[in-house]
Amino acid sequence: MITLNLKREPYWLDLLHGVRVHVRPASTALVMAARVAALKENGDDPAARGTILIKRLAQLAVLEWDGVGGDDGEALPVTPEGIFALMDLWPIAEAFERLYLGPALLLEQEKNA
Repeated sequence: MITLNLKREPYWLDLLHGVRVHVRPASTALVMAARVAALKENGDDPAARGTILIKRLAQLAVLEWDGVGGDDGEALPVTPEGIFALMDLWPIAEAFERLYLGPALLLEQEKNA
């Protein structure tokens, strides 16, 4: 049985160290767009493709953030480059993958069970 408890509206994810991101729901279209981008950028390297998938997914999903600042301690605006830099921090990327993509992957597993 598939449990349909997918979020329909943007929501906040608490990642780590006071960083939180306001994200769009993880729709099929959003995940597929990130996969296509990852394949185009790193089609021959599975490890790099996984990394770029998380970065592209974050770029498509993140609307706002809290707890992200520059060297001067001032809050930074959300930009595609900033999201890439944030996802370069392994613990943040891992938390994003687990909390954002994880529930969608569990749904995929339920569907195939």
